[in-house]
Parts: sequence; structure tokens; C-alpha cells
Amino acid sequence: MIVEDDALGTRSISYGVLAERTSRFAQLLRTIGVAAGDRVLVRLPNSIDYPTAFLGSMKRGAIAVPTSTLLTAGEVRYLLEDSQAVALVIDEAAWTEMGPQLRGAGLLREVIIAGAPLDRSLAAVREIAPAERTRAGDPAYLVYTSGTTGYPKGVLHGHRSLIGRMPASTYWFDFAGDDRILHSGKFNWTYVLGSALMDPLYRGKTVIAHEGRSDAATWPRLVAKHGATIFIGVPTIYRQILQKTAFTRADVPTLRHCMSAGEHLSDEVFAAWKNRFGLDIYEAVGMSEFSYYLSQSRLRPIRPGSAGFPQPGHDVRLLDPETLIEATPGDEGMICVPESDPGLFLRYWNLAQETAKLRHDGWFFTGDYARYDDDGYLWFLGRRDDIIKSFGYRVSPYEVERVLKSHPSVADCACIAEEAGAGKRLVVAYVIAQEGTDLDPDALLAFGRERLAAYKAPKVVYVAREFPRTRNGKIMRREITPGIALMRSRT
Repeated sequence: MIVEDDALGTRSISYGVLAERTSRFAQLLRTIGVAAGDRVLVRLPNSIDYPTAFLGSMKRGAIAVPTSTLLTAGEVRYLLEDSQAVALVIDEAAWTEMGPQLRGAGLLREVIIAGAPLDRSLAAVREIAPAERTRAGDPAYLVYTSGTTGYPKGVLHGHRSLIGRMPASTYWFDFAGDDRILHSGKFNWTYVLGSALMDPLYRGKTVIAHEGRSDAATWPRLVAKHGATIFIGVPTIYRQILQKTAFTRADVPTLRHCMSAGEHLSDEVFAAWKNRFGLDIYEAVGMSEFSYYLSQSRLRPIRPGSAGFPQPGHDVRLLDPETLIEATPGDEGMICVPESDPGLFLRYWNLAQETAKLRHDGWFFTGDYARYDDDGYLWFLGRRDDIIKSFGYRVSPYEVERVLKSHPSVADCACIAEEAGAGKRLVVAYVIAQEGTDLDPDALLAFGRERLAAYKAPKVVYVAREFPRTRNGKIMRREITPGIALMRSRT
């Protein structure tokens, strides 16, 4: 692993040293009384200490709880109390700031300060006991995602998840030889935790991470500096590189495979990236409960707008949730997977009823809907709550967004339903203009009408400066209101 840190410079660690370091961390946990099954909350920036704490906790048989460095002290305290973590791994600056508010939270009794204090503690470890003999179904790590109650919801994964991620390693990645993988995100995010930490390390690859301020030029520069062969990002990163830099394939000659997830990649960005860098961007769809299980693959041609295919090894079905009858091509069904799939989470943390609601007759109901076309490509429709019912028609916001994002003056787009009187719901679009362009909402309205069926085309277009987003950058559709608009279409 290589970590480029703006403040600390470049650090690296070999597999052998990381193996010893995680064993020492596991022994440190034993020494301070952390038992198998106890929770260890990890609040760290991208660093060598991150895999040390994350993997070392699991080597002890404890449950690692990765969290974001963007969280406030109050939010961290909530996670400490909900997970009942007994230990916290945190950097010194954050502890100095948050310590007064975190002391006494839940069962917290041990604080491990990262950096030099952790190095000294690990060096002091003398005898190292063998790793805990965990089984496939034993808890390994606990991630938190947005909950419907307004509070984060814990999603508990087992040690089997590493095996469950193998189809993604095979059919989304394109691993070969001595690959070097650069990801633009933070390790705490489920997307990055898997695709930039667990998957590459499990397959013996080199991981490149960055910590500090970044701009669009950061990522191609790091690709060039470290000879990265695979780059993983979100659509926003790809769009910024295209818009704000002049890098071309000649500047990143080692790069051969690009991957994206987190939100839908627009046709315009896909085409522009292919034109400038000569490379496709392979998308995937996943969830905190099941990681990435749908993806495009180099083994089949990419069909823009389609999520690709279920990765072989995952028995994904589109079912009617009432009858469990499988949908035929062209018809929508809920995406369901067998409860036996090793990639599936174990349960929600302390939310038995929430877990039970999604499990039926041996199937896990993802809550997301999709349809297959006649060629076997899967078209993601989103959650039933996201699907817009307008004048008797069902409209997927993703389909509308994909079309509007292809307009050269549109940088981003979100399609939602707008109430227009009793029983009337309109399809409307909120858009953000590309820098340096004058976006005419009426012209964009006409653009949509020309390219979408009448019932799908937005009836109103709003131009906004920015969208409400989660800390991971996902658009919060339910928070979008006309109040964020700078202007709207008139026709």
C-alpha cells in the first residue's frame, strides 16, 4: 500500500510488514481487554493506520466499525453508543478536538491514538497470539448507512463477505499481473472499503490512496506518478477531470481500466472520457447490505444507460415481491438475492424487525427495481419510492437524468416528482449548468421532449447552483425543493 499524504508525504508498506503490524494491533487489543465480538470504532483519514486498525480488529475477532472523518463529535458519539464500541482508534488532532464530547460514550473505555503513539504501542508488543479462529458467518465489520428514521443504521457483515466479493473482483475489475489501483475516495466509505482495500489486497495488488486536499488534476497526476493501472472514482471525479484539466491518454500511459459507482455515469461523460483517454468506464450498482453485485464487464459490450449484468456467482432474480414470480424480459421486478449469498450482510445492528422485513422465503429483498431487456442487459429503475407515478405512467428518474445529462450545457441533473394539485404529480428536473455556459431551461425542456416519450419528458426544468448531498456526495432527492432554483422554464 502507498499513501500520498499532503502533510506527511509518501508512505508505503509491504504485505509482510502489514501482516505483522495487524497481528501486533490484534495483540494490543487483547492486552487492553478487547474481547472477540467487541466493537472497535475506527475514525481515521486514509493512512497506513487504517488497514492496521480495520484488519487488525478482525484478526482479534473483534468487529471493526469504520466511520467518516467528516462526522461531527455528536455524530461520532451516536455511533459509539449505538454500536456499544469499547475502543476508539482516532488521530491525535481529532481526539484533542472531540475528546471532551466523546468520553463516557456508551461502553467506550479505551482510546488508541493513531500515528506515533500507535507506532510506539505496537513496538512494545512482545508476544503475539495466533489470530482468532473466526468462521465464515462470524461478524467482521459494521458499517453505518442512512436510516429511514433520520439516524444512521448499522449494517453488519461477516467474514464470508470477502468470498462474496470475489465475483466483483472477477467481473468488474480487470485484474492482471502486478496491478496498481488508485481510488479517489476514503476508506470508510463502503464503496472504497471494498474496492480499494479488501478486494485489491486479497488479490495481492498494490493500493494507492490519497489524503489531503484534492482537485481534478490530483488523480491523473497520481496515476502518472505511481504507474497506476486501474482508477476507481465517482462520476463527478471523471467529469471534473474532463472539464478542468487537459490530461490525455499520453499523460497516463499505464492506465488501462476505469471503474465508477455511487451514482449514474452520464452518456456524455462516458463518451468524452472514451474520446480523450481511449478507455471505457465500467459502472457497478451496489448497496451497503450487498456491496457491488451488478456491473458492466469487459466481457460484454457496454450498453450506455444499462447497469450491465448480475456478476456470475450471484443468483440475482427479478421477482414480484408479493408472489415471488420471476419477471419476464421487459417487465419490472424487485431485485432479490438468496439469503445464502456470502456477499450479503448478516443483519442490521440491533434492528431485528428491520432485518426481518427484507427477508422472505429464503430471499433478501433489496427494495430496488429493475428490468431485463431481450438481450439480457439489466436496466436499473431504483427504489419504488424513487419511481415517479405521473398521470398513470411509471417513470424512472434515472432514465430522464441520463438523457438530460447528455446535453452539453448540463453538469448534473436530478429528476423528481412535483405535486401539482390533488392527485397530480409532474415529472420535473433540476439541473446544474456546466461552468462557463448559459443554460436556457426552456431549451432544455425542448431537448427532453425531443428525446423522451411524452409521459417521461419533464414538464418543468429548474436551474440550480448546487444539490443537497450526503457526505458521500449522493444527491438527496427528498431535500430538493423549488427554493434551491435560480430560474425555471416558462413553457
